[in-house]
Amino acid sequence: MVMPNFLLIGAAKSGTSSLYYYLKQHPQIYMPVSRDQKEPDFFTLEGESIERLGPNGKFSMNNAITDLETYQTLFADVKDEIAIGEASTSYIYSEKAPQRIKHYIPDAKIIAILRDPAERAFSHFLFSLSNGREPIPDFAKTLQEEETRIANDFSFQWHHKRRGFYYTQLKRYYHIFDSSQIKVYLYEDLRNDAVSLNKDIFGFLEVDKSFDTNVNKQHNPTRVPKNQTINTLLNRPNPIKDTIKHFLPTRFRKGVADNLKKKNLGKPELPQKIRKQLIAEYREDILKLQDLINRDLSKWLEV
Repeated sequence: MVMPNFLLIGAAKSGTSSLYYYLKQHPQIYMPVSRDQKEPDFFTLEGESIERLGPNGKFSMNNAITDLETYQTLFADVKDEIAIGEASTSYIYSEKAPQRIKHYIPDAKIIAILRDPAERAFSHFLFSLSNGREPIPDFAKTLQEEETRIANDFSFQWHHKRRGFYYTQLKRYYHIFDSSQIKVYLYEDLRNDAVSLNKDIFGFLEVDKSFDTNVNKQHNPTRVPKNQTINTLLNRPNPIKDTIKHFLPTRFRKGVADNLKKKNLGKPELPQKIRKQLIAEYREDILKLQDLINRDLSKWLEV
């Protein structure tokens, strides 16, 4: 059975969803078709239970794949594509994934895209808040809780701060893979010139660099309600909604509600006090990362 020859390993909330969909457009690149197959997490969770623990109790990672045979079915439709890959953002963070990847696909090409770790942690928190995973609507409190959560074996989805120590994580890959097999990009590269970034990846994957990718759409952006009172009125049963039902047609009512929901969504900015705190914790790792990937990361140290 076919195995991938490249992996997009993360980091989470750093543009990996957009990059996944951009790469999929190339006729010489194969990636699993379904959105549900985007993050199989196989090399993180091989042989482990999909039952995990979070602040809301036990839950199942239903999209996760933990056995080799099922994992290989993701690539059953490969034809004559040159580059075969998948994207799982847990791989950069997992201590076990690098060794498992080395075992199954020792010649794999590894692609990482990194974001200012303080901003990434906040974006990850907002994403968890927006999809209902995070019950604490206060970023500062979740940071205070994080080490306790980790000690209590909470799944990696709630390791908001810990997942930003990229040097520590990438060093595991550089230790067992040749540096020629690893490409590291920055979130800023994707935001500033996604076309050039994609063409550079095409060269790395040895596919046709002249292919023009449609990069107009941003995939998986994080948006959270700006006003929780409005959000509650629109999404939960209440007397106001019950009264309006008697006067307005369902289609019109739904259209107005959808428009209000959309307008109420936004993305708060990371408070400067918390950013300063996080940068102090990330500083040493960022400085080491600069040398490891030979990129100027001074912007990440600005408050």
